[in-house]
Amino acid sequence: MPELPDLQVFSHNLDKKLSGKTLKQVTIHKAPKLNVTHKELQDTLHGQKLSSVYRDGKELFFKFSKGDVLGLHLMLHGKLFLFEGKHDNKYPIMELLFTDDTGLVLTDFQGIATPTLNPDAKDAPDALSPGAGLEYLTGILGKKKTNIKTVLLDQKIIRGIGNAYADEILWDAGISPFSVCNKIPEGKVKDLVSSIHSVLKNAEKEIIKANPDIIAGEVRDFMLIHNSKKKHSPKGAPILIDEKSRKTYYTEEQELYK
Repeated sequence: MPELPDLQVFSHNLDKKLSGKTLKQVTIHKAPKLNVTHKELQDTLHGQKLSSVYRDGKELFFKFSKGDVLGLHLMLHGKLFLFEGKHDNKYPIMELLFTDDTGLVLTDFQGIATPTLNPDAKDAPDALSPGAGLEYLTGILGKKKTNIKTVLLDQKIIRGIGNAYADEILWDAGISPFSVCNKIPEGKVKDLVSSIHSVLKNAEKEIIKANPDIIAGEVRDFMLIHNSKKKHSPKGAPILIDEKSRKTYYTEEQELYK
């Protein structure tokens, strides 16, 4: 699943390619969770100019000239492809066609990638927003008896972090993914906040370096811990894998708080 850094890069590239274009047609092929009818989506967006493309949590937002927003959640396997005139991509969910005959198609072989017209604002802060800072996380973690990785993955608490980057962040902060939230010292929570920002921002740079024009897929080769090709951390400790539910990559260098 694309995570925050992937989507951040996708949004920048799509904004460069598509902003300023006028939408001619929206075609829905398969979108069972679309929150409006196909006709309402077309009638609302037809003729509007695309103002900007940006990321919010794990979604891409396409903002149009009248203020309407089309949100796209790629889920596990959703992919985006640019095209000219027509496309031959399999498993289309939705197409946006602009008046210059350029287009964007969302595909997903599982059929669950989800477009949403004017999505509701979320209560949980984005992982890179000021609202997800030390005060917020200290307050949240102090009330939780679950492990820290579970909280980082909870999009109702903090939005944008997925399985792979949770492992990278926790290793960088020196906190075991199995640490009980309300046992983590305040100083380590401060480290966690710092690591969230540094790991996610650095990942964005690495993705751009590897594939400057990327709008689909995942770049993961640069990861230090959540990386099946690596056996040891940069500090030399063996990388361990916990297979329960989601794969968790970690080392014994990370402090465990219980």
